[in-house]
Amino acid sequence: MRVAVDTGGTFTDLLYLENEILKTNKVFSTPSDPSLAVLEVLKKLTPHVLIHGSTVGTNAFLERKGAKTAFITTKGFEDLIFIGRQNRPELYNFFVEKPAEVIAKENCLGLKERISAKGDVIQPLEDSEVEKCINWIKKQKVESIAVCFLHSYLYPYHEKKLKTALNLVGFPVSISSEILPEFREYERASTTVINAYLSPIIGKYVKKLKQKLLGVNIYIQQSNGGWLSAKEASEFSCHTILSGPAGGVSGAYLWAKAMGEKKIITFDMGGTSTDVCLIDGRIPFTKEYVIDGYPLSIPVIDIHTVGAGGGSIAYIDIGGALKVGPQSAGADPGPACYGKGNQPTVTDANLVLGRILPFAFLGGRFELKKELSEKVIGELASKLGLSLEETALGIIQIANINMSRALRRVSLERGYDPQEFALFCFGGAGGLHACSLAKELGIKKIILPKIAGSFSAFGLLFSPPIKDFSKTIWIDARDKEKLFKYIKELKTQAENYAKKRKELFEEVNIEIFLDMRYKGQGFELTIPFAEEYVSIFENEHKRQFGYTCNEFPVEVITLRLRIKGNSPRISWKIEKGQNKVFLQKTKVFTEKGWIEVPVIDWNSLKIGEEIKGPALIIEDFTTVWVEPEFIIKVRENYTLVLEYYESN
Repeated sequence: MRVAVDTGGTFTDLLYLENEILKTNKVFSTPSDPSLAVLEVLKKLTPHVLIHGSTVGTNAFLERKGAKTAFITTKGFEDLIFIGRQNRPELYNFFVEKPAEVIAKENCLGLKERISAKGDVIQPLEDSEVEKCINWIKKQKVESIAVCFLHSYLYPYHEKKLKTALNLVGFPVSISSEILPEFREYERASTTVINAYLSPIIGKYVKKLKQKLLGVNIYIQQSNGGWLSAKEASEFSCHTILSGPAGGVSGAYLWAKAMGEKKIITFDMGGTSTDVCLIDGRIPFTKEYVIDGYPLSIPVIDIHTVGAGGGSIAYIDIGGALKVGPQSAGADPGPACYGKGNQPTVTDANLVLGRILPFAFLGGRFELKKELSEKVIGELASKLGLSLEETALGIIQIANINMSRALRRVSLERGYDPQEFALFCFGGAGGLHACSLAKELGIKKIILPKIAGSFSAFGLLFSPPIKDFSKTIWIDARDKEKLFKYIKELKTQAENYAKKRKELFEEVNIEIFLDMRYKGQGFELTIPFAEEYVSIFENEHKRQFGYTCNEFPVEVITLRLRIKGNSPRISWKIEKGQNKVFLQKTKVFTEKGWIEVPVIDWNSLKIGEEIKGPALIIEDFTTVWVEPEFIIKVRENYTLVLEYYESN
């Protein structure tokens, strides 16, 4: 049995196939020890394979709870990780706070060695320097080591020599020539430091899971949409940063493809955050991801995240304005209606407005306490001089503004018209906000899978193993002979990797990408490799920036190669669940006041059926608030397609 488990900030989701039927479950996450929720959701199953999307690495980095790490670099470059780039997050703000440090300055050491920009050895790394480094590390009492020597992507011997020596005395080491063999010293150093900072944390977590799940083959989802073995995840932990959200985007791509939809914007609203991604025929990737101020220059699915979820806390700022997020109540204590917290959240606002039925939450297993939501939002209302319902509606509207900004960021700000795309909505809270966001952006179609509440786990279940390789090559784009030589070398490296892991890579699919730019530019575009790769680059440059520079030669800076292993057979069905009649009708508060709407159990719907909004559609792990201007169409696998029409 192959099982997928996605751990989020509020809930941990399970999804698996039984006789080609998708089965799901959901439990509260356990932030103090995420493995407890994983064991809880798996307690009635004995899987052979577990694909796990985890937030352990992300949370450890954001909370600065990683390993005590040392940074070893070329002498004179000890401040590299602190100086960074000249880029400023807020150009005219004199009081911008720099992100919290990952490494203390006293844990940085420069060694006498030097490689030129052409890969020549200027100063060899002597044994005495290696010995000095070992003695220094012993005194610092660090748990992990990051090594990034100048230009080691061209000549990695010095890094490998130091790693061998440090491993012999028992120190875990991340070296930049293995983590990111590409130019740009700061980004390479930052990525290597993040990896070293997180590896011991991920390693301990994976070890604990293995001990508790004996006989289970555990794989960890990567940020690129594929997965790594548990052992590799411990060594290359930086690849797990966007683990769960990447699964959601991969799943949306597969589901939409099965429906014949090529243009979608994914909208994943959970308890803690909202993740959005624009897919125009293929999943987009970026190597310019930044996590809490630190660049992570590995290929990740191009996801934009904002701190807006069901657990986002509403408050009044120092100027007396109502604000929502990015702070979240998470799973513990959670929204006030869970019975532990005392702060108003988006979930509390939806409950007050009648958009969530308190006794239908989690399929009726957990009843929400509406009176607690009314109490905490009532306190805000009295300070604002508004009614309870007006304040709750204000919280929803502010959360929607935050999320619509994210949707604009991946569409309008990149030259795409959102009206040409369908909004693919999932996450436990997404269905409550999808209609408002679609109207705001002029989107005419919303797609909601029946397993929306556990959808990221769906992407994990059907994802393949993936491994990325890269090499900075610096060649003229017209020099095809050199390019093909480098492609052959990288292919050989990838094939050797796959041969050692035959159980995962019996079938190997290879994708090749080129980082290209006009000579003299400071940025590159990543282009899928094809016969006319120069023309493809120029067309993409014109699409993104509005011009081409035919008078400048084109360079290929970095070669990228991705191998995909054995993909599971992509076939699934959704069964109707048991029809639970909660209510026939209920009242929902809108901009026009309280209105009466029908309550529909998702399990009562029939494929091909059409219903006009407004309506409240209830499923065990999600609720959909369908606004009056939408028609509900029930498609295959009980997928809801909401189409917007102008009411008279």
